[in-house]
Amino acid sequence: MSTDLALSDPNLALVLSAIEGDPDLQESTKHQYAKAVRNYVEAGHALTDADALAGYAQGVGSSSRSFLSAAVTKLAKRIAHEAKSRATPDNVAAVQATVYRAEALQKAIQTERPKGRRAHTWLNQAQVKALLDTCEDGIVGQRDRLTIGLLAAAGLRRREAAELTFEDVKLLPIRGKMRTVLSVRGKGAKDRVVPISDRLANALDEWAAVVGGSGRVVRSLGRARELGEGMSTTAIYDLVRKRGAMIGKPDLQPHDLRRSFAQLGYEAGVPITQISTLLGHADLSTTQRYLNLEIDLESTISDFIPF
Repeated sequence: MSTDLALSDPNLALVLSAIEGDPDLQESTKHQYAKAVRNYVEAGHALTDADALAGYAQGVGSSSRSFLSAAVTKLAKRIAHEAKSRATPDNVAAVQATVYRAEALQKAIQTERPKGRRAHTWLNQAQVKALLDTCEDGIVGQRDRLTIGLLAAAGLRRREAAELTFEDVKLLPIRGKMRTVLSVRGKGAKDRVVPISDRLANALDEWAAVVGGSGRVVRSLGRARELGEGMSTTAIYDLVRKRGAMIGKPDLQPHDLRRSFAQLGYEAGVPITQISTLLGHADLSTTQRYLNLEIDLESTISDFIPF
């Protein structure tokens, strides 16, 4: 960020900080938000000018408009929060005025919602097996196979897979036998426990022997096959696209594997409430509402994934 650009609108640093500090945003999404905001400021407009925002938004594409709208909403919420935190009996009127202006900012940009539903991809058992079979022998194939396993056989989001550590892999006693579970921190810092199949657990053990058994599970590999300390969510996205293309699904995305995890579990008879809990959903808007469900560690979707 150039000094001149920062001085042109002091709120730029505030909104960029809000974007960067959001743990629920993928790195690629953060980049798009920040790019949309910078382009707007570079055009000579103020981030707190609702009329300028509305006019500018009409002249850009729908994607840029949506990214800018989301970024401005973050800025508006930050402004309103900081104003409220400084409220005193003497400045209530001024604080309320600031809050009103912040609310107006959130409504300044009108974004059109896409009509209909996006076509998603669900893989059946044979397709999941074919996807795993594309991971040839060698350290790259072993890494890719395990990464796909965390997405398709444990239902993790790609950010969750990227942040999973070997310390998050635990053994719990269940009715006289030990079950391997993953301690996952999901969206909004919501923790959940995901029991996994013995096959996936064995793959984790084998990978641990290769990488040292500590730190991040999913690792980058350099040209000389040197191990990195972790792997970005973008790299995981590219990995899935690459392997998907090998089975005739070039548009395959990590979230499609998470959806497949849920669908295969449902078809195998796993209760839908159990599926929702395993996925870490905040509600059952597409199925039914649930509250504080306990996970049955003896039976898990991962048992039915052909990993």
